[in-house]
Amino acid sequence: MILTLQMEDSAQAYFNALRAAHFPTHANYLDAHITLFYKLPDEDAGILAALPGLARRPPLLLDVTGVFSFGLGCAYSLHCQALSELHAAMQQQWLPHLIKQDQQPLRPHITIQNKVTAYKATQTREKLMENFSPFQVKTTGLHTWKYLHGPWKPLNFYPFAR
Repeated sequence: MILTLQMEDSAQAYFNALRAAHFPTHANYLDAHITLFYKLPDEDAGILAALPGLARRPPLLLDVTGVFSFGLGCAYSLHCQALSELHAAMQQQWLPHLIKQDQQPLRPHITIQNKVTAYKATQTREKLMENFSPFQVKTTGLHTWKYLHGPWKPLNFYPFAR
């Protein structure tokens, strides 16, 4: 099971449009997303029971701070102290179930491009940074997904308190 942070509709549409413009078409089968955990056991009753309580909080406001290249792609970097604290608390609670990748400190981001050459990723990053000004994205809740070796199947949405 994958756990993501859901964005407000306007931000979702904005980042989806960027993915459509820059992600290779053959590999762009997911909407823009903010992954919190890459592989949680979907049969674990403790994790599933914890999610509604974790969503009983105000929406998080994320600072979009820039664009970075990661070799074969680029992504928008995000910052939010409250998100870092929430993620760390989840890690502590779920540590026995976490793969190594999910045990690392959270580096929240939204991937805009992947599976391209390093040269193309650098070009895209430079283009996106030309007129970049930091902005904020409001989140609306937590979303679980089943990984289907490519596409993801939506499972449950846990909305934040309003």
